[in-house]
Amino acid sequence: MLEWRRRREPSKAMLYLSPLIAIGLTMLTGMLIFGAIGYDGLRAVTAIFVTPLLEPQRWADLGVKAAPLIMIALGLAIGFRANVWNIGAEGQYVMGAIAGTGVALLTHDMTGWWILPAMALAGIAGGAAYAALPALLKVRLQVSEILTSLMLTYVAVQFLYYLVRGPWKDPDGFNFPQTKMFSASQTLPAVAEGSLVHLGVPLAILLALVAWFVLGKTVAGYAVRVVGRAPAAARYGGFDANRVTWAALLAGGGLAGLAGLLEAAGPFGQLTPQFPVGYGFTAIIVAFLGRLSPPGIVFGALVLAVTYVGGEIAQSTVRLPAAATGMFQALLLFFLLATDVLVRYRLAWKARPARSAP
Repeated sequence: MLEWRRRREPSKAMLYLSPLIAIGLTMLTGMLIFGAIGYDGLRAVTAIFVTPLLEPQRWADLGVKAAPLIMIALGLAIGFRANVWNIGAEGQYVMGAIAGTGVALLTHDMTGWWILPAMALAGIAGGAAYAALPALLKVRLQVSEILTSLMLTYVAVQFLYYLVRGPWKDPDGFNFPQTKMFSASQTLPAVAEGSLVHLGVPLAILLALVAWFVLGKTVAGYAVRVVGRAPAAARYGGFDANRVTWAALLAGGGLAGLAGLLEAAGPFGQLTPQFPVGYGFTAIIVAFLGRLSPPGIVFGALVLAVTYVGGEIAQSTVRLPAAATGMFQALLLFFLLATDVLVRYRLAWKARPARSAP
């Protein structure tokens, strides 16, 4: 009988090759699935994974889509390295946008360079405060942060719906459920005149560099790694696991909240019911695709951004349904986890127990 046995030392080469293998298997499987249901499978996969890279006019869209994924995935990676499983980044993303939008509505008739930084700080605070709820329950009552952070996501989304349909509804918005449009002082500037790439894109790259330095070169990053890999050794070394849990969840929530605010002040320009776009869940795939390392996360965010932009292209050229993007992302996560199992484990014949002599 076959059984799974853990490898003594996983291949480092395969650890870094397995995301590429997962991408290839995703493309092949997607081609077969869409071919089986009547679409041109090769054309569909080409439109989603290749066309956005070959059309220079789409590159700006890739950067805009990748920026929030990078920010959220960086925060999640900090927690995942410490065995803190924050699954509610989508809710923290929404709450960060709500907090920043509150500042925007309060300062709507004002101008000044300070307004956008104040909105960003409010976004960080809103996301971090929302992540503090599962942190408190985890540290004080040992409640699973997986469940609490995930369930709080739906609370945040419903709170957003209440605000845009109630007290924050634009009185001049022809009864549409949306806030006022942000003013020029409340909108992210473009990196170059006429460009779609806003200031959040280089900020995401800068945050990735900061995260790489903190995680790899500081005592705080070392504490995160030790608590995640060897809790007993961390206690012996004087590292407080509860403190690391707080730090990981607050960092994840703060970065998700910042991403939410930058989306509200960038591509959206206001809050609408369509604001929760699933970035908080997609960033989980980005974090694992990037092997929880900041450089890898930048690569993973670009891959997932390609699926978003390519999905829009495929809807108009191949007539694929809008759900095709989500299907490809789900396939990517499935194959990534499957290849990870094969990297860390191997199948071997289970030896039969020796029969005792009568």
